[in-house]
Amino acid sequence: MRQWLVACSLLLLIGVPTASLSQRSESATPASPPAVSASLVTFGHREDPPPALSSLQARYKALSKQLSRLKPQEPYILVDTARNHLYLKRRDDILVDALASTGSGTILPKPGETSDQWVFDTPRGAFFVQSKLLNPAWVKPDWAFIEEGLEVPRNQADRIEQGVLGAYALGFGKGYFIHGTLYTRLLGKNVTHGCIRLNDDDLKSIYRVARIGTPIIIF
Repeated sequence: MRQWLVACSLLLLIGVPTASLSQRSESATPASPPAVSASLVTFGHREDPPPALSSLQARYKALSKQLSRLKPQEPYILVDTARNHLYLKRRDDILVDALASTGSGTILPKPGETSDQWVFDTPRGAFFVQSKLLNPAWVKPDWAFIEEGLEVPRNQADRIEQGVLGAYALGFGKGYFIHGTLYTRLLGKNVTHGCIRLNDDDLKSIYRVARIGTPIIIF
């Protein structure tokens, strides 16, 4: 399983520059090339790709084959933070294609003279489902009060807020969850403080299939 997660992470990293280089190579070709002598034209001839591109393509193909062999038999979760989509997959089959909301990337300075700050990004990488919660309560962190211009409470009970995370939540470490939302109109946008939001129906489907230990890949 760990080998599959490593291969998947490398494939995602290599796949982006490969596509970028391909587009750059195509865009460098003039739309209307200047006229040349007929004696210089070789029909059907195609130049070899640059060595750097060939090397990336070879690595991409090799990792694709490795990933295909190592894919887990059980379902896994794939999150595309750029397109704000969450996929529940079993090997190459998509079981659920859900519109999501992910981290906004905004920055909130911490109070006082410190230079520390909160950065509201969804973490990228390989994770596992660590917890499954029914009717989760939100224990509001310090930044939730500071962001609203409120004083941070000393009493822990004053931090608890019910009914804002939906009926289910899947924790994947360091306070990050896949959970529901009251703001379904914002699904598809980067608006969260790092968690991954889904609508109720998609969240229920994911929750039913996911188990403790289900892999999560976020890119």
